[in-house]
Amino acid sequence: MSKDNKINLPSSGAGITRYFDDEKSNIMISPQATIVGILIVVALILVLTGF
Repeated sequence: MSKDNKINLPSSGAGITRYFDDEKSNIMISPQATIVGILIVVALILVLTGF
């Protein structure tokens, strides 16, 4: 078998970029703080709409 019959396949990366490696944020919010903030916003909307 000669090396002239070699088939080149496209790379398997398909242009996927890994953004989490690119930069780090200086602002870190815990998951618990996020949930509490969401609950506060929902409660505020319910109070303002008169539910």
